Amino acid sequence: MGNVTIGGDAPITVQSMTNTDTRNVAQTRAQINNLVKAGCEIIRVAVPDMEAAKALPQIKQGLGIPLVADIHFDYRLALASLEAGVEGLRINPGNIGGEDKVAAVVKEAKRKKVPIRIGVNAGSLEKDLAVGGAVTPEAMVQSALRHITMLEKMDFYDIKVSLKASDVPLMLEAYRLLAGRVDYPLHIGVTEAGTLFRGSIKSAVGIGILLWEGIGDTVRVSLTGDPVHEVSAAYEILKSLGLRQRGVEIISCPTCGRTQIDLITIAGEVEERLAALDEPLKVAVMGCVVNGPGEAKHADVGIAGGKGEGLIFRKGKVIRKVKEELLVEELIKEIDQIINGRNF
Repeated sequence: MGNVTIGGDAPITVQSMTNTDTRNVAQTRAQINNLVKAGCEIIRVAVPDMEAAKALPQIKQGLGIPLVADIHFDYRLALASLEAGVEGLRINPGNIGGEDKVAAVVKEAKRKKVPIRIGVNAGSLEKDLAVGGAVTPEAMVQSALRHITMLEKMDFYDIKVSLKASDVPLMLEAYRLLAGRVDYPLHIGVTEAGTLFRGSIKSAVGIGILLWEGIGDTVRVSLTGDPVHEVSAAYEILKSLGLRQRGVEIISCPTCGRTQIDLITIAGEVEERLAALDEPLKVAVMGCVVNGPGEAKHADVGIAGGKGEGLIFRKGKVIRKVKEELLVEELIKEIDQIINGRNF
């Protein structure tokens, strides 16, 4: 998809979707720029009408990551998006018209070598598959296979598939079933996961389980709010499983009765100061010497608190002791030294 390889042994890619009005080019592009800075590797925009489709060339201008057009109901919007030069389409072949309309889109996508993601959503499953209104994993898979077969009959195979649901067990079982039946790349996520706190937890559980089982090629953490948080959450999930290393991983203890420094404030400040750092670095922020250098010896660098003071350590080895009010600054200095001495 554009300059991004998906599937096989390629790295799992992180994507997100803008929540701006696509017709507002300046606003949409500004949000995309923020997402790119956060590490977004594929960006999707809604194309609800022709005015939005006409904005795509300006949105795409100079963009360094693939742009995906999200299409519903009107196949002409897909054709206009392809004409605008998007690198990917997200469609539901069952809701953009008859097979002749789908064929028109497929023909143009094939000509331009643009992949299509078949997006199955538990909330909008075909009525004949949702018997009695109940959505089952098998029904979601049948919907996906129905659409896959339609595209394959048109000799189109550049396909990615998603089976999203807000119910985590439903989503898990649907992806497991489909992964056993097709070899197409899978885009995974818990749709309508919720706000930052609850949505991140639901997404970490659902996405994390699938990734641990070897299922999933691209991910999106769907959160209500600034989509930059989606990208950050996705990388934390990937980092926790050892699948991607981007940015700082902060290890911090939960604090206990032994803690004699304001570790909560210190940890928050460290996280904020290092948020924009891209280098894969493990930083420990520990509350006392009991759980300090020893338990966090795998960290590149860290601090361990004492009474009004703390230790700076690297790979479990104590470097020096500093006053509490200087801990953050001294930690940042140590990180700067590590970065300047590395060849990233």
